[in-house]
Amino acid sequence: MVRMMSALLLNGDMPEIFASLGSNQQPENNIISAVAAIRRRFGPLTCSTVYQNKAVGFEGDDFLNMVLSLQTGIEPREVREIFRQIEADHGRTRQEKKFASRTLDIDLILYGGRVIDEGQLKLPHENILEYAFVLRPLSEIAPGLLHPSRRQSYRQIWREYQRHHELHPVNLILPDAD
Repeated sequence: MVRMMSALLLNGDMPEIFASLGSNQQPENNIISAVAAIRRRFGPLTCSTVYQNKAVGFEGDDFLNMVLSLQTGIEPREVREIFRQIEADHGRTRQEKKFASRTLDIDLILYGGRVIDEGQLKLPHENILEYAFVLRPLSEIAPGLLHPSRRQSYRQIWREYQRHHELHPVNLILPDAD
C-alpha cells in the first residue's frame, strides 16, 4: 500500500473521489464547517450547489445536501474513516435508524472508477441512483463522468431520473472551495 500511494503521489495520478454531504440540524453551519474541514484535510475541492430538500423516510426538518470532489491517494477505507471523524467532530452519533435527523452525514460515493463491494464499503454508492439530492449535484459537477457499472454519464442518468423530487438551490457561501 505504501508503494502504491508513493507512486500515485510521485506521478500526480491520484483518483478523483466524490462525497455527498447532508445535514438537517444547524445545516448551514454544519455544511460550511464540514467543507472547511475536508478542504483542510485534503486540499482543493470542487463543490456543487447546495440544495434544500424534505427529509426522506421520516418526519423531520429539511436537509441541506451537496456533493464535492477532491483528489487523493488515500485508500477508500481510510477516506471513509476520515469522513466519520469529521462527522463525529460535528456531533454526529450513529444510530440504528437509517432515516433520522443528523448533524452531518458524509458518504464516500465514488472513488475514481473503482467498483468495491466489501461489507459496508460499497462503491459506487447506491444512493447515487436512489436519491435526487445525491444524483443532481453529482451530475452538476461531473456531468460527463460515467457511472462505473451503468456506463452512462451522470448527466444522462439525471435526465432519465423518474422519481419525484423537490430540490431547491440554496445560496450558501462555502469556504475556499474552487
